[in-house]
Amino acid sequence: MSDLPRKAVTRTAKLAALPLGFAGRATWGLGKRIGGKSAELVAREVQQRTADQLFKTLGELKGGAMKLGQALSVFESALPEEVAGPYRAALTKLQEAAPPLPARTVHEVLATRIGKDWREYFLEFEDAPAAAASIGQVHRAVWHDGRKVAVKVQYPGAGEALLSDLSQLSRFARLLGPLVPGMDIKPLIKELRDRVSEELDYELEARAQQQHAAEFEGDPDVVIPQVVHQSDQVLVTEWIDGIPLSEVIAEGTAEQRDRAGQLLARFLFSGPARTGLLHADPHPGNFRLLPPAVEDAERTEDSELTEEDGGPIRSWRLGVLDFGTVDRLPGGLPRNIGDSLRLTLEGDAAGVYGLLREEGFVKESIDLDPDAVLDYLLPIIEPTQVEEFTFSRGWIREQAARIADPRSPAHQLGRQLNLPPSYVLIHRVTLSTIGVLCQLGATVRLRDELDAWLPGFLAEEAEDAEAEGAEYAEEEGEQEGEPVQA
Repeated sequence: MSDLPRKAVTRTAKLAALPLGFAGRATWGLGKRIGGKSAELVAREVQQRTADQLFKTLGELKGGAMKLGQALSVFESALPEEVAGPYRAALTKLQEAAPPLPARTVHEVLATRIGKDWREYFLEFEDAPAAAASIGQVHRAVWHDGRKVAVKVQYPGAGEALLSDLSQLSRFARLLGPLVPGMDIKPLIKELRDRVSEELDYELEARAQQQHAAEFEGDPDVVIPQVVHQSDQVLVTEWIDGIPLSEVIAEGTAEQRDRAGQLLARFLFSGPARTGLLHADPHPGNFRLLPPAVEDAERTEDSELTEEDGGPIRSWRLGVLDFGTVDRLPGGLPRNIGDSLRLTLEGDAAGVYGLLREEGFVKESIDLDPDAVLDYLLPIIEPTQVEEFTFSRGWIREQAARIADPRSPAHQLGRQLNLPPSYVLIHRVTLSTIGVLCQLGATVRLRDELDAWLPGFLAEEAEDAEAEGAEYAEEEGEQEGEPVQA
């Protein structure tokens, strides 16, 4: 392959082949069963062949096709094991790798965007990509000042490919249902499409990454690489090593899984509070588990930084990559999220229902039973009800089955709820992060992170806010000569 497949006809034909291929394999499977093979064995073969085609097609096309594959990969933990098993390896490959562009094309982009003398910026440049993703691939290099860097090069034609893919995928989203049973794919495709322009703008990405890097500089738990250079379609940042989260999921120790999970939750909730931005692409390929800095390990009692374990696991850090998609939240996560969680935990059905209606989760034209809404929410927020919670594929499957089963009261109630536009990205990021925590099987002290970073979650904080509001209202009333009502 010499370049990103850009012709709409070619891309559409490849994408259309996914559901058609599934139908063909189903027919093939029926023939096998007539020929004497067991239904279970045939079903497994059909699913494995479908998974292989899914990875091959989405990976080769990159663009929006691969973006969808990456987004879906974090939800595989919610699928029944007999369905998830064959897809897991194929989908998780999309988190780290895809067929690369040839060196010639990469060199052309660098010459166009940095200049014909682009090689003078680097002491070393590796032509083979270290990682290939949906709209660009990353090369290891050494900057002219000696720093190890990651050079992110955008695929030529990536913008057209993204828009073309997502438009086509949206048209037959329903036909993709058999590929990932139980997933409502169309809203996910729409949300990805809405973010296309930001995803392609490396200047915006550089700004968001540098804002995070400045805020988290010297942080003992989270590492954000500094931006070294940025131009149209090329982004150079400091290189960070470490264990990709996909490897921790596949073969990490229990301690590594727990540490990665705790730090992932910490970054999810602390990031918006500290930077006013929400990192909105939480698939495992964008995270690394890093050993502590040498000086930190040396300061830690009863431990030495060894080649074998990199120091005590409680001191390991989370490296965060790819800030191409962010949600701008100047005041941090909306206070109503913390208020709603707190009131749900307190069993205040009327209070929760009032907040949901006020924020547009329950439309004015719909009346629901507040107690039924509370019953719907409580199982979902189980991880916040205890000091520590072990996320698992079993738990998230139970939640998915409860909400997806058309016979379930939870399903009937869920269909009547609305997701306001301002919460769409927050909702997807939260669900995706929970999906990764379940893939990790991590035991996490989630309440610690909510206490520290989520506005409105602590009762004392809520009381202080109410007191401040009342005091402000009293001052305003006095100034305007109006009576103040309690």
